[in-house]
This record gives sequence, C-alpha cells and structure tokens, in this order.
Amino acid sequence: MASIENNYVHSFLSLRKTIGFIGILFPFVLWVGNVFLFKSGLQPSISDFYYTGTRDVFVGSLCAIALFLFFYKGYDGLFGHDDIVGHLAGVMALGVAFFPTPRVSHYVFAIGLFIILAYISVFRFTKTNPTIPKTKDKHIRNIIYIICGIVMIISLILVLFSMQGRILASVESVTYWGEVVALVAFGVSWLVKGKFLEDINLLKD
Repeated sequence: MASIENNYVHSFLSLRKTIGFIGILFPFVLWVGNVFLFKSGLQPSISDFYYTGTRDVFVGSLCAIALFLFFYKGYDGLFGHDDIVGHLAGVMALGVAFFPTPRVSHYVFAIGLFIILAYISVFRFTKTNPTIPKTKDKHIRNIIYIICGIVMIISLILVLFSMQGRILASVESVTYWGEVVALVAFGVSWLVKGKFLEDINLLKD
C-alpha cells in the first residue's frame, strides 16, 4: 500500500515538474522553431506565433498546460479551493489557445491566466500542511514562490503598459520578452513545487 502511495506522490511531483518545464521552454521553442524550420523571426508577442508555422506548438503547449492544471490537486481535496483555481487556470489557458490575438477575449484570458498563476504561486504553494512542522527548506521555497508570483504580476503590468505605448515603446518585441519573464517565473514556481531543487540536491526536504 505504501508503495502505491509513493508512486502516486512521484507521479504528482512529475506532473508539477512537467508543467514547469513546458512553461519555461514554451516561448523559446516557438522562437527557435520559427527561425530554423520556417525561416521567420521573433514575433511581437508569444500569441503572435499563432499566425506562424509554429501554430501547432503554440496551441498544443497551451492545451497541455491546461490539461495539467485541470488535474492539479492541492491540500483541499476533491472539489476544494485548489481544484477550483486549477480548473479556472485551465479554462484561461484554453481561451488563450483558441481565441487568438487581437481579439479582446484573448487578452481577457491571457491576463486572467497570469493573475491566477501568480495567485497560485503566492497564496497556494506557500500553504503548509498543519500536521508537518515548517522547515527551513520550506521557508526557502515559500520565498521563491512569492518572488515568482510578484515577477509574474510585474511582467504583466509592464506588458500592458508597453502595449499602450507608454513604456519601452522603442524596444523590439518587448511584449514577447515580458511574457517570457512571466512564463519563466511560472515555470520556476512549478519546478520548485515539484521538488526539482531536491532532485538536484539544492534542498533536502
């Protein structure tokens, strides 16, 4: 019985790490694939890759992230708060994938997705099982979660202002790079939640 439970735990941690890796690699795979396979360049934003040869990668990656978020479980059990938040994030990810820019709905889904992901990082990942004493390593992980959530929100704000031409208007693909920073922060948060730092022996528990 313990072996089966351990397998479930390892599978769940692997799921979290998979989400993290997809989040980090997603924008770079789009860019590199577009350059080398389709002889096109960097796009103004990640969503603009929908209109390039890497469209299938764009939609497929977002659908994969959405699927994983739907299956995300936290401390609250079935149909608890974490379930609801994960489902909402999954819906937002699907909306970003299937309602391409420049539709208003696309921006609503994209903004909603980043806000929910930041919320998960800052307020859900930092929760501690009340039956387990809070360790020094847990404190370190919580600091990382909070930093990642703040970075996501700041990046989102910068992207929104840049789209209005109020800041960094002269910087090429500033929206793309702002989204990259937000996605990397999202990916790092989920990797840490999946105990990636323990896997590479930077933390113990």
